[in-house]
Amino acid sequence: MATTTMQRESTQSDAAIVEAYLEASMAPDPDRAATYMLPGTRITFTGGRVFDHPRGPTGFNAGRYRWVKKRMDRFDVCPADGETIVYSVGTLYGEWPDGTAFEGNRYVDRFVVRNGKIVAMDVWNDSAERILLQRGIEA
Repeated sequence: MATTTMQRESTQSDAAIVEAYLEASMAPDPDRAATYMLPGTRITFTGGRVFDHPRGPTGFNAGRYRWVKKRMDRFDVCPADGETIVYSVGTLYGEWPDGTAFEGNRYVDRFVVRNGKIVAMDVWNDSAERILLQRGIEA
């Protein structure tokens, strides 16, 4: 029973680490966000873009959006052997570069957390689909 309680506390803590990372990245404060990751963590962003520091996604987002935030609807936590997989699921809202507001843009972020640090991150969202539709392209 003690192991189950300890595991539950650890996975809740890992979800809190991910939430703190996301809050810092939305500030945006990529250097503070980096404190929740091991140096050199692989961040695989939308479109398969790979970064090794939160400055990468922050810079990319600065070109794609005037501003963007996440409405974090839930965290799905999956304990594994020596690590925790944490999914953040929700929607994006903000403004496109031309000032047009958007909301309801689905996202899923997958994190691997080991020993209190994020060691891998994968990002998916519907932004590309929405950009295509804005341009009259139904794919």
